[in-house]
Amino acid sequence: QVQLVESGGGLVQAGGSLRLSCAASGRTLSSYVMGWFRQAPGKEREFVASVVRGSSSTYYADSVKGRFTISRDNANNMAYLQMDSLKPEDTAVYFCAAMLVRRWDYWGQGTQVIVSS
Repeated sequence: QVQLVESGGGLVQAGGSLRLSCAASGRTLSSYVMGWFRQAPGKEREFVASVVRGSSSTYYADSVKGRFTISRDNANNMAYLQMDSLKPEDTAVYFCAAMLVRRWDYWGQGTQVIVSS
């Protein structure tokens, strides 16, 4: 079992930055693909970004490409999402997730991000 806990959400003005953190316990993260997802009110959960096990490859949704950066620290069992140039449409609950093979096996409880215009 892997437990994931997100932190770092909050209220920020448009154009500002936030850094989300995902702390894992239970197992080492090095075996997992790590991802961030978000869910806005009244909308389905959507993919934001992911990073493969060795951090050699990252993937982003078109809506955040160039503004968000995903990273991981396997030694400390952490994953991060640096969010810059935030827009009101980035307002959502952000979730951290871990995937071993083909599906996202573990999820955190989410952290709220609100971007004011």
